[in-house]
Amino acid sequence: MTAKHGKQDRMSNRKRVLILCTGNSARSQMAEGLLRHDGGDMFTVESAGVEASFVRPQAIAAMREIGVDIGGHRSKSVDEFAGQEFDYVITVCDKANERCPIFLGSPNRIHWSIDDPVGPGSEERQADNFRRARDELRSRLRDFIENEKDRN
Repeated sequence: MTAKHGKQDRMSNRKRVLILCTGNSARSQMAEGLLRHDGGDMFTVESAGVEASFVRPQAIAAMREIGVDIGGHRSKSVDEFAGQEFDYVITVCDKANERCPIFLGSPNRIHWSIDDPVGPGSEERQADNFRRARDELRSRLRDFIENEKDRN
């Protein structure tokens, strides 16, 4: 995606949103899928990590449970978006918030400290952690979507 594409998005009134996390493996991936699904054509959404890694199968499974497919996503580094303009940059973990780069166009910055669902424990406990993170993200994103509707 190029900066030119960003201007086209603004001309069509779509807001460009970048969602950042540490590894772009779980929280930011789920948030990207949720905003695309719940926000419809209001947004052009990307996600990235301070360092790219891989999309966690637990995140894919948690999203599949609610009918959102992120199985085709790939983990991306924030460096892929250097020089692009965004209307919003949303960080979903504290490390990404601390290390978030500066983007062109002075985007609105939003930070949500979402607990990392990755951790020790049984498969069932980890699945519950991913569901909790997914549900918290969905709640915050629905508020975000409603606020954007009110502005337009």
